[in-house]
Formats: sequence, C-alpha cells, structure tokens
Amino acid sequence: MTTTAARLPASDDPWTPDELTDRLRAVSAERYHDRHPFNVRMHEGTLTRDEVRRWIANRFHYQRHIPVKDALILAKFDDPALRRGWLRRIRDHDGERDGEGGIERWLRLGGAAGLERGQLLDASRVLPGVRLAVDGYVNFCRLRPALDAVAASLTELSAPDLMRTRIAAFERHYPWIDADGLAYFRGRVGQGARDGQEALGLVLKWARTREEQERAVAALAFKCDVLWSLLDAVDRGPGGAP
Repeated sequence: MTTTAARLPASDDPWTPDELTDRLRAVSAERYHDRHPFNVRMHEGTLTRDEVRRWIANRFHYQRHIPVKDALILAKFDDPALRRGWLRRIRDHDGERDGEGGIERWLRLGGAAGLERGQLLDASRVLPGVRLAVDGYVNFCRLRPALDAVAASLTELSAPDLMRTRIAAFERHYPWIDADGLAYFRGRVGQGARDGQEALGLVLKWARTREEQERAVAALAFKCDVLWSLLDAVDRGPGGAP
C-alpha cells in the first residue's frame, strides 16, 4: 500500500500576504533608523545645538528630494488613478502654492533652530556622505521597477511612531527651538500612516511571485540603509564622532 505524504511548501513558493507583511515589518523593526545612535541621542536630549543644526541642514537635502523621487515613481504608473493618488505626495511636500508644504515647514524648522533659509537652500552645509545617500535613493527610484521603488517607501510604516517620539523629545529637551518649528513632524504623523498603508497595499497587490516579494523586502532594506548612512554622515560630520 502506498501513502501520499503531505506536500511541503517549496522554497520558492510565494509568501502569503500576511507572511510578506510580517517580513516587511521585520525589516523596519530591525533596520529602521530610529535605532541609529544619533537618533537615540537626539531623543535622549544629549545633542548640542550645533549637532541639531547639522542634522536639520543635512536632512533638508533629503527632504527636498522627496518630491523628486515621487515624481520618478509616478512616471512609472500606467493607471491614471494611481498617478492622481501618488501626486498627493508631491503636493504634501511642495505645497499647492508658495509658503505651503513639507519643504516649507522644514525651512521653518531650520529658522526656529537658528539657521537662515539661505543656508539650507544653497546646500553649503550638506556633507558628502549625505549627498551620496540621497543620490543613491533618487537613482534607485529612477532606475528600478515600480514595485521596488514603492516598496522602498515603506519606511513610512515606521515614521508615525518616530515622529511622535521626536515631537516629545524636542518639546522636552530642546526648548530653544520654537514650538511652531515642529509643524513638519506633527504633519507627518497622519501623512506617514496614510502613505505607508497605501504603499503596502500596492506592494501586496503587485508582488505575487517569491522573486517579486524578495525584491520588495530587499528594496525596503536598501531604503533603511539609505537613512542609516545619512545619519552616519551627520554623526561623523565636523565636530561629530571620530
């Protein structure tokens, strides 16, 4: 008599949506930049004024490229509805008109910390390592398929908790920064949650094969590396860690 053994999953079988979601969230839990020593010190309140200003100026170089990378992603979409939805992200950062949007709010953060607007806009304070990290992310979104580029944006899933922690830390430890300067962080709590869920839905819809799913996980890991490398450069910048 013969028996039929229960079929074991093949090593290249696709993960279920829940399994893929768990793997993506595990990447963020293990590699998101909230664990970086610079962020830890920021939230503990031990950064000097110069360190805070160095971070604001260099992070602005990343912020001003967010709508650029989103425009590159939008151009990959064939569906007009998808393009309209993703366009909202560009408006969130560029605003509908002058004086609005996330980039403007970051400039106001700089002003509240004692940085002149021109010092941020002329990029004179941007460190080489920050330029490389930002260029790497923008080029990733330019050159890789839509799935990979959207998956890389899934750091948004972790952003709301980081923003809440950051707001509390700045209010407690850095009272020399005017509270109005924290408007960017407050706005990103809701926007990040919305954008993260939207991108996750697209990734779960598009990543149907194991190869596609593994690419999505790798794309998110790459984005975590970008954010980590940016902080490495800031931490080791002039006057930073050796």
